[in-house]
Amino acid sequence: MNRHLYIFVFFISVLFNSCGELSDQKVVYLAHTLPTSHPVHQGMEVFAKKVKEDSEGKLTVKIFPDGQLGTEREVLELLQIGSIAMTKVSAATMANFAPEYKVTGVPYLFRDREHLFKVLEGKTGENILLSGSEYLLRGLCFYDAGSRSFYTKNKPIKIPADLDGLKIRVMNHQMSVDMVNEMGGSATPMAYGELYTALQQGVVDGAENNPPSFVTSRHYEICKYYTLDEHSSVPDVLVMGTKYWETLTAKEQDLIKEAAKFSSKAQQEFWRKNVEECMVKLKAADVEIFKPEKSLFAESSKAVLSNFIKDPKMKKIIDEIKAQ
Repeated sequence: MNRHLYIFVFFISVLFNSCGELSDQKVVYLAHTLPTSHPVHQGMEVFAKKVKEDSEGKLTVKIFPDGQLGTEREVLELLQIGSIAMTKVSAATMANFAPEYKVTGVPYLFRDREHLFKVLEGKTGENILLSGSEYLLRGLCFYDAGSRSFYTKNKPIKIPADLDGLKIRVMNHQMSVDMVNEMGGSATPMAYGELYTALQQGVVDGAENNPPSFVTSRHYEICKYYTLDEHSSVPDVLVMGTKYWETLTAKEQDLIKEAAKFSSKAQQEFWRKNVEECMVKLKAADVEIFKPEKSLFAESSKAVLSNFIKDPKMKKIIDEIKAQ
């Protein structure tokens, strides 16, 4: 509440200090939790530049990175009440508001990167983005957040049986918990900021994440085994609060949507290059990298999908995805 009060006062002051600006100029505030070096932030910088260029300076996007205005959940709530316009969050976080986003976390649902973005950039993806509007959160585009894979401290994971008895840190996300448990591990939800120490002290035996996160967290200093099983590909989402969206003209809305799509393409390339750089760093740090038979991991986690499609609404989306 104190943080929200601060944000409220901050933006009241912004509005007051903006009274002298030309009436046809708007500033779009975009807050997120990532560092400026992150490829997703770089994608948002492309978005901001494109918006300014296409609007001839009448729309300006001001980015607040590094969690300056709150956590993912807090910033989403600020979007809902109209205090700020935009944010970037994980689709897993959006699933707490709009259940359609849950499909992005189903293990081994997407055949490869091409299939993933064919779905996300098509009609199915558009429907998922719009599903949040009911909760005052309109998705604009998806950003690549890579594929999550296992990394461990004391032994490599080459087949699912290697997970037996291992405590694996996962997000506080039921599907992630179910997946690791089905594979034979012991899923351990834990705050990301606590993980480095937990790995050091043996509270957990490993975790799962994409290469950039594995590198920037410096978890590779402790975990020397990385198994590229790529069990899930949960994307990030660029989101605008509907309260702000409705203040825009139809022309401005179209401009925002096109800039978002443009930035998504650029961000995917930033991500690809960043992953290549991270893999070089991991090899230089003597991390052993394994490429296992993914079908074994998919088979061991298939109960997660079976349970998920018991919901007819979710089954319909899954069937759409598989048909593409």
